[in-house]
Amino acid sequence: MHMLDMNVLVSIALLSGYLYRAGSTFLFEAPDFYWEISTLATFILFGHWMKMRAIRSASGALKEFVKLIPPTANLINNGEAVESPTFELKVGDLVLVKPGEKIPIDGMVVKGETSVNEAMVTGESKPVEKNKGSQVIGGTINGEGAIRVQVTKTGEETVIAQIIKLVEQSIYSKPHVQKLADRAANYLTLIVIFAGGGTFLFWFGIGARSLFALTLAITVIVITCPHALGLAIPTVTTIATNMAAKNGMLIKNAEALEIAKRIDTVVFDKTGTLTKGEFGVTDIVKLDNWGEKEILARASAIEVNSEHVIAKGIVKKAKDEDLKNEKAENFMAIPGKGAKAIVDGYEVYVGNANLMRDLAISPDEYELKVSTLSSQVKTVVMSQQARASKD
Repeated sequence: MHMLDMNVLVSIALLSGYLYRAGSTFLFEAPDFYWEISTLATFILFGHWMKMRAIRSASGALKEFVKLIPPTANLINNGEAVESPTFELKVGDLVLVKPGEKIPIDGMVVKGETSVNEAMVTGESKPVEKNKGSQVIGGTINGEGAIRVQVTKTGEETVIAQIIKLVEQSIYSKPHVQKLADRAANYLTLIVIFAGGGTFLFWFGIGARSLFALTLAITVIVITCPHALGLAIPTVTTIATNMAAKNGMLIKNAEALEIAKRIDTVVFDKTGTLTKGEFGVTDIVKLDNWGEKEILARASAIEVNSEHVIAKGIVKKAKDEDLKNEKAENFMAIPGKGAKAIVDGYEVYVGNANLMRDLAISPDEYELKVSTLSSQVKTVVMSQQARASKD
């Protein structure tokens, strides 16, 4: 449905006022509207400038998303990894993702084990374990293991591209109040046209000079043009967009942002999502004769060599406890499972349940305790220590 929006009304006011003042300057003597027309044009242009500023602000968020995708990828060609531009990857291509690198594109792991930090896309602070058959998202950060990924999505089909598309849609969406303003402007435009025309016909009909009648008609049209209507809504949109961007919010729809002021209850569908994004140690459970401080100190000596977010939490806890800095030797990361090293003459393993199973230790023996901690939305990290062989 086509409506006479505010732009039509502004165009009529500006055009009629400009033509009238041009005539009063060069053709006939009459009051001019230089100041009024200039003021109207200034306010309208300022409103459009603020709107464009809001669009640029939202576009800045899009640029940050684009930066998540690395420009190049290690494409495996004839068994060798060759650096290739990410945009040239095709569905079915095989890429190598090394420890600590960003995953270049959406795909499926076909070889290797690792953990992936997907916080920048999903908001989940805990790294997600990935192995053969797992799906990975372009732009997320690979952990400690090297993996081979087969490309499954490219271009606009990728997760990042879909997010960018949603943000672009929000930029050009209109809040409900804007739709009301457009509807009001439609009726206002019709009223102004009839009022201006009626004013001219009335004064001309009662014998007034045509120039005087025209002056009054133009005055009505210019005065009734809503300066504030062109300024208020873009201003509010700009402020709301900027505040949301500063708080890390991506607005999917302008109308949704408008009704958000009425929210009094928020329901989250995932347990453990509301966190600071940092891991820390809350419980140390002894299963043998080792003391809590010994367990923490030796685990910290290993994890200080790891970039894993859980490892950083363990190291921070040891520092907070002012524990002695143990020295780890022969450190080795075990992709997707944990790490091991020699600490103070002991061979120490730190990792998940799969690592314990590899050591012929059944974590099922401690299922009750593990289940209790897991029910509290806690991540369980296990440690095994044994006297190192002198060989």
